[in-house]
Amino acid sequence: MGKNILTYKKSGVDINAADKFVKFISNISTRKKGKKKLNNIGGFGSITNIPKNLKNPKIVACTDGVGTKIEIANLLNKFNTIGIDLVAMSVNDLIVQGAKPLFFLDYISINKINLPKLKSILSGVIKGCKISKCSLVGGETAEMPGTYAKNKFDIAGFAVGIVEEKKIPNGKKIKKNDLILAVPSSGLHSNGYSLVRRLVNIKKININKNKFLKKQLIEPTKIYVKEVLNLIDNNLLNGCANITGGGVVDNLKRILPYNLYAKINLFKINPLKIFHWLKSHNISDEEMLKTFNCGVGFCLIINPKNLSKVKKFFPNKYKPYIIGKICRGTKQIELNGKINWD
Repeated sequence: MGKNILTYKKSGVDINAADKFVKFISNISTRKKGKKKLNNIGGFGSITNIPKNLKNPKIVACTDGVGTKIEIANLLNKFNTIGIDLVAMSVNDLIVQGAKPLFFLDYISINKINLPKLKSILSGVIKGCKISKCSLVGGETAEMPGTYAKNKFDIAGFAVGIVEEKKIPNGKKIKKNDLILAVPSSGLHSNGYSLVRRLVNIKKININKNKFLKKQLIEPTKIYVKEVLNLIDNNLLNGCANITGGGVVDNLKRILPYNLYAKINLFKINPLKIFHWLKSHNISDEEMLKTFNCGVGFCLIINPKNLSKVKKFFPNKYKPYIIGKICRGTKQIELNGKINWD
């Protein structure tokens, strides 16, 4: 009779396994925080102090996922970097608003709790938070049998930052003849993977046996927090854009005032090798620009006189370079030339 009794575990949800994972997170969080901050892991909500040195602070919140890059992680059985992507996709949006990341929460939904996999994902989240200098204050792990296929999962991230009201980039600082700089990406970041996977399937490419793709497709998203906040603190930035889905064109449009437009010289863009590889497989220039960052992970809009100062804040690998300028008019974006794919 007893073996016929229904339990949550028999239906596919193991609360004990979930509790072990929460304890693991709590132990890591406590070690990193010491006695300075509140221990939020395992509670019903997370409590965070608001910095006291701001006169008129504003809260900025962002959320995002990593899209179908998850499927690449599954294919390669490598999960210790997509947590970095998860943090990057939110904090890189926060800094466009001038906000310093304060804290981060994650949400993981999975078919069945797999502690080694979850710990590996979390190691990336922790690393991303460390790079961003924000706290991992909590999250949620949901075991959802029947919703996801075997070994499948999804992740989402939520970041909150704070900014002094007078430092919020609102477009008013952007002027005619300002320079548009491209900050190199680390690769695909977390956009365009559905097209990449479609291409890989059509060409019947075994990623695990292709050293180039194996490295490039799992490369984590560059986090630009340190460099961009330094520019803001030194009053060197008139505007900026995180280049994600929609590429350079759609993301620059979002930050320009109505009476100014961006004139971009596509020939000046330096695509990374992964984008050359993609382009070589019958993808049009228009599709490349619309789907991928093409090597431009972030855009800065600056006064020309500050160019040398701005460059000093970036390591050589991510040194910004000029791809255009701001002009007067209402067309939003003007593209000239073509990206050099040779």
